[in-house]
Amino acid sequence: MASTALAPDYQRILSVLESEAGLEGMRCQQLAVALGLEAVPAKVEGLRSKAKRLVERVWALQVRPGVFTALTMSAV
Repeated sequence: MASTALAPDYQRILSVLESEAGLEGMRCQQLAVALGLEAVPAKVEGLRSKAKRLVERVWALQVRPGVFTALTMSAV
């Protein structure tokens, strides 16, 4: 299934995780900054929830607690 099937917010998160910055994995605070959001707890926790949903749906991988990367990048 193509990532275009995902909601726009999830597509943006996945595109950042697939970028060069996301190769080693990103914390949700880093992800917030990369998406142009304020790194305040409300935004960070919202991103964490969405990143965990991407992991549950096998679009992303949680490489360490709180650190996410795109599933396609983990195979490289």
